[in-house]
Amino acid sequence: MTDSTDLPSSAPAHDAPAAKKPIRILIAADTFAPDVNGAARFAERLAAGLVARGHTVRVLAPAASRKYGTFDETHEGQPLTVYRLPSWRWYPHDWLRYALPWVIRSTSRRILDDFKPDVVHFQSHINVGRGVTIEAEKRGIRIIGTNHFMPENMLEFTLIPKGLQDRVIAMAWKAARRTFGRAEAVTTPTQRAAEFLEKYTGLTDVRAISCGIDADNYSPNFEPRTENRILFVGRVTGEKQIDVLLKAVALLPAELDAQLEIVGGGDQKRNLEHLADTLGIRDRVTFTGYVTDAQLRAAYSRATVFAMPSIAELQSIATMEAMASALPVVAANAMALPHLVHDEANGYLFEPGNSRDLADKLLTVLTAAPDALNAFKNESLKLIESHDINRTLNTFEHLYRGEAVPDQINNGAASHSAE
Repeated sequence: MTDSTDLPSSAPAHDAPAAKKPIRILIAADTFAPDVNGAARFAERLAAGLVARGHTVRVLAPAASRKYGTFDETHEGQPLTVYRLPSWRWYPHDWLRYALPWVIRSTSRRILDDFKPDVVHFQSHINVGRGVTIEAEKRGIRIIGTNHFMPENMLEFTLIPKGLQDRVIAMAWKAARRTFGRAEAVTTPTQRAAEFLEKYTGLTDVRAISCGIDADNYSPNFEPRTENRILFVGRVTGEKQIDVLLKAVALLPAELDAQLEIVGGGDQKRNLEHLADTLGIRDRVTFTGYVTDAQLRAAYSRATVFAMPSIAELQSIATMEAMASALPVVAANAMALPHLVHDEANGYLFEPGNSRDLADKLLTVLTAAPDALNAFKNESLKLIESHDINRTLNTFEHLYRGEAVPDQINNGAASHSAE
């Protein structure tokens, strides 16, 4: 990573597909790589995919450490200029950092005047999204907004008394309405998430656009299983309800010798390790922490079934990666997960928070005959086809240019036309 003392000069244009002029895009995010979460991964893949198509893309995000400035970075194999804002740790959270509003505003003014993007695409209405959209609107720059955030998910990382939490959530949704109201188009990963955003903000015509995934990066494994391995991938935090999964594993018959692998880091790791000890399954549970991309792909390949007990998924990239790896999925029947998991087709949905129901569904997959297991696997591969990253990139290119989005089924929901 190379530090630049001055803002970089405009990058040379490249020929875009279909002979259209390349677009200059500023992606603004409150969380970006090396952060490990769905929103950060989406922003990274989107930026890299657009660069690969010949567009000029830059990213504005809080610094991941005390080192801030303008950097030349490589993400997903593509070169990117990333403006890293001075940031501070949000100490109730195990890694989250934030930038101060007045710093965001002043930096946004400088970047927008120097870079002169055709479009600003912000990834949440919180600090960075709010600041950059205020300045972009003043300059008449086209704005696209994507929501990956639910205020309720952040409550456990605040010190707000329970009696005030409902009021704070209502204020957060009002703030979302103001920021997303500046956008020419608003998107979110699934139709369920779009309906949720419309309900709590009063916005209309929110588009459901899948985060997308490059299925070629994953290796489906149809070899006969030699062990019963359950996999979870994600942040080890409260809203993921990993405790429900641990309790379900404890309910499985001992003769299955089911092994649980939990990939990811977070503030609940120590508590969950203690729970595994209490349940008497500590020897069958592995907490890997954060892993490399290669290690993650290997984890998908050796698993028998993927479990997602979370009740707060606006899409779940980890579930999509599992499906691209030809894994059956057992997931909570909550939020956007039913868009990915079709009950009795590529896995099962279980009653949220119900460890017994989760255990029963896991048992069904783990004891399935080879033909039945392969049917689950093939259905996961079939269903993930509609989440191809190229479809996602195509859709955003149309939105960036202000073009009508061709009629298509994207992520189980018909795309709207651009204004």
